[in-house]
Amino acid sequence: MTFDWPTMLPLIFAGLMGVAILLYVILDGFDLGIGILFAAAEKEEKDVMIAAIGPFWDANETWLVLAVGLLLVAFPIAHGTILTALYIPVFLLLFGLILRGVAFDFRAKVPVHRKRRWDRIFFLGSVIAALSQGYMLGIYVLGLKQDLPAILFAALVAVCLAAAYAAMGAAWLIYKTEDALQKKAVSWLRRALAFTAAGMAAVSAATPLASVRIFEKWFTWPEMVWLAPLPILSGALFLWLWRMSYRLPDPADDHSLKPFIALALVFAAGFAGLAYSFYPYVVPDRITIWQAAAATESLGVILVGTAIVLPVILGYTIYAYRVFGGKATHLSYD
Repeated sequence: MTFDWPTMLPLIFAGLMGVAILLYVILDGFDLGIGILFAAAEKEEKDVMIAAIGPFWDANETWLVLAVGLLLVAFPIAHGTILTALYIPVFLLLFGLILRGVAFDFRAKVPVHRKRRWDRIFFLGSVIAALSQGYMLGIYVLGLKQDLPAILFAALVAVCLAAAYAAMGAAWLIYKTEDALQKKAVSWLRRALAFTAAGMAAVSAATPLASVRIFEKWFTWPEMVWLAPLPILSGALFLWLWRMSYRLPDPADDHSLKPFIALALVFAAGFAGLAYSFYPYVVPDRITIWQAAAATESLGVILVGTAIVLPVILGYTIYAYRVFGGKATHLSYD
């Protein structure tokens, strides 16, 4: 049987790009969320919160670099179309990430009386980055439209995604911290869950309305059977999370990681729903995966490089999480 490279290579790269985006949203989502939660934390708590993400946040952002890199080299037409339409929010995303990186280092080196300034900048950078990502998601869902209703919808998604990241951050703190901060993280999780659910509901409602093709894909038999398990799973996970939050923190700390895993599954279900809805388009209803793909020969060369780089990124990410597992302690730079 002959392997159809021109057909399969674009699909392979679309899958790799999708996995990279999902891993970024889950992993960098929780440290962006912890930055957002700085607004509600006490001065002493912020050092522990930083210690909970310190060993991981650089590795987490590598997945964003990989995803954008794959978009550029594997789907150059889509890269130009999407980033041209989203130029300003992409700029704001990078600006927010730079602010976070600078503040992360400077807060550890400045005199104590100036530390609060850099804590505020860390919070600001986290909020800007999260809102920018949510805005881009909203515009993308509506097919890159830039009219007033699309902008208002994207603003709603931006706020809800920031809340979802805050929920991820709170869930990570439940796993990584103890005592009073862990209890406070449970309270933060409950408050953020409502906005997270609202954001997913808004995206789910708007997606079929943005395209007749997607509407038919969602509500035509038997195609709708393939999508039905995803909203059911998401609803069940939200309900379970809400009930679980009233049993946390448990004395033995046996369930502290479960909220984070449940939220990761919610994000994965939402991402799978979007992928199912927009397939085979990489730019909604405008450019398919194959139309946007680079030449088959170029994709073959890129695949060799990706096969080398991807295991390295995955390996050191797993290694970092294993080495720095356990509870975060008070931050020290001695």
